[in-house]
Amino acid sequence: MRYLLLFIFAFQSHAQISDFDHIDFSKADQMASMCKNEGLDNMPKLVYNLTSNLDTDVEQFRAIYMWVCHNIANDYTLYLKNKRKRNKFKNDSTKLRVWNENFKKVVFKKLLKQERTICTGYAYIIQELAKLANLDCEIVHGYGKTSMTNINELDPPNHSWNAIKLNEKWYLCDPTWASGIPDPETNFFKFEYNNGYFLSNPRLFIVNHFPLDKKWTLLENENHTFEEFLDAPILYGKAYTNLKEHAKPKQMHHLLQKNEKVQFKYELIKAIDTKSVSFLIDNGFNNIKTAPNSVHLENRFLILEHQFDTNGFYDVHLYIGDDLISTYTFKVKS
Repeated sequence: MRYLLLFIFAFQSHAQISDFDHIDFSKADQMASMCKNEGLDNMPKLVYNLTSNLDTDVEQFRAIYMWVCHNIANDYTLYLKNKRKRNKFKNDSTKLRVWNENFKKVVFKKLLKQERTICTGYAYIIQELAKLANLDCEIVHGYGKTSMTNINELDPPNHSWNAIKLNEKWYLCDPTWASGIPDPETNFFKFEYNNGYFLSNPRLFIVNHFPLDKKWTLLENENHTFEEFLDAPILYGKAYTNLKEHAKPKQMHHLLQKNEKVQFKYELIKAIDTKSVSFLIDNGFNNIKTAPNSVHLENRFLILEHQFDTNGFYDVHLYIGDDLISTYTFKVKS
C-alpha cells in the first residue's frame, strides 16, 4: 500500500493538461474568439466577458490564455534591442538596473497601446488577467532555449513564462512561444498557436525552460542543474504537440564509435504510425532522409535505435511525419 501511495503522489506531482481530459475547452475557446476585437484598455471588462459564462477555473484560465495568444503579437525587434542592451550592461549593475527600469515602461506601453510585447509582457498580462478572474498565477523568470539560442550568451536570463494554480496544483505554460513564430530575418511575426505550451508536462518543459527559482520546475525531489539544461538537445514547437516527455538522449552532443548503437526514447501524447518516424541527417555535404535502424512502440513510448557506419560529424533532426521534433549532433570515429 505504501508503494502505491508513493506512485500516486509522484504521478500527481507532474501536473499537465491530461489532468483535464474530461474538460471540453471548446466553449472557453469560443469566448476568446468572441472577444477578439476587445483591447486592454478595460481589463476588468475583458476578463468578465471572457470568463463569466465559464464554470471551472481551468476553463476561465483557458479563455484568458487563448485570448492573449491570439491577440498579443511578439515584437521581435524589441526583444533583440533588449538582448543587445542587457548583454552590453551585464557587467555594470547600475546601468543594467537603469536600462531594465526604463525598458519596462516601453514594454508595457507597447503592450497596452499596440498589443505588441516580448516574453515579460506576455507573462505579465497573463498574470494580471488571471488575477482579475481570482486565479493564482505567477510569473516565472529564467532561461529559454531554442534553435536560435546561443548558449554562450545565456547570461543574464532571457525568458519569462507563467505558473497557474488550478485545483490546488501548479501548472506551467508559455504564452510567448504558444502565440506564434517571429521570422529572425524579417522580424515579421505570424500568429500560429501551439497548444502544446498550455499546461505542459514539466518533464518536457525542463528540456528548454530553466527557472531561476528551481521550485518552478514542478519536479519535486529532483535536482535539475543549469549545466544539464545547457547540454540538453534542441526541442522545437512540434515536440510539444507530439511528446509528453523526452527521455533519451539527455544531451545534444555525442561522441560515438563507428557502428555503436545510440538509443532515442520518447513518451508520446497519442499513438503514431512508426513508418512516419524519420531522421534528416546532415553530414556537412548533403542532407539524407532515412528511417532509424529500428523503431518500435512500448505502451506510450517510442523507442528508436541507430548506428553510423562511417566516420564523420552528423547533425541529426528527428521528424514525426512532417513535424520537426528535436536535433542532436554525433561525432563518429573508429
